[in-house]
Amino acid sequence: MDLNTIKKMKILIIEDEPRAANQLQSILSKCEVDYEVLDIIDSIEEAVNWFKENEKPKLIFMDIQLADGLSFEIFQKVEVDSPIIFTTAFDQYAIQAFKVNSIDYLLKPIQEEDLTQALTKFNNTTNLKNLNPQILELLLDKMQSKETRMGLLVKDGSSFVQIKISDFDFFYSRDSMTFGVVKSKRHTIEETMDQMFKTLDENEFYRINRGQIIAKKSIQKIEPYFNHRLKVSVANATDQEFIVSRQKSSDFKNWLNS
Repeated sequence: MDLNTIKKMKILIIEDEPRAANQLQSILSKCEVDYEVLDIIDSIEEAVNWFKENEKPKLIFMDIQLADGLSFEIFQKVEVDSPIIFTTAFDQYAIQAFKVNSIDYLLKPIQEEDLTQALTKFNNTTNLKNLNPQILELLLDKMQSKETRMGLLVKDGSSFVQIKISDFDFFYSRDSMTFGVVKSKRHTIEETMDQMFKTLDENEFYRINRGQIIAKKSIQKIEPYFNHRLKVSVANATDQEFIVSRQKSSDFKNWLNS
């Protein structure tokens, strides 16, 4: 079916990586679809508030792994009855999401052909089903009961060494590369922040933003910062500033008390 038959679509994008959100919009602009992006949301908390205060969009593009958790948690807190196209970098999440939802999923990096097919499927689907809450609950339990790793293979010159996860003070990303720091020594990690964080013990590590993960054992001091944010002093951090956003401050303090 000609995508031009899809009238003005009001689209909501739930995506915590600005580059991925920009790429999605760039590909959408090539699909000859008349659309309007209502908003770009990057967290579970912001999404829940948005759905409470706004009319439902025609279509939602939703990343599965957000910085503050799995986007499936949104459906436990607020009713969402718009059709959804899930996006993810993790194939196992994508397959499970596809079984839960009636529209489609897209693996990152998103390709124009795949997006076009997903939009065509959306346009041809007349019986859109809501997410099954029982299946959703089982899916969340399965994803959240992950096995945590004990060690991490890192580069050391021309070879590789394995370091205990418990030895790391913090992780960060810069220029599309991921690094881990142990006693002020930086190690290059051949994984994205998303890939690595999903295998860490979330009782011991907290992702304060898209580009930084800190170990609970390495936190030295926490201070109030501008706009209700928090500034964290972390051991062996010589060139890093750690700022917890206003949205995450409460959850971060709860995590420290757990």
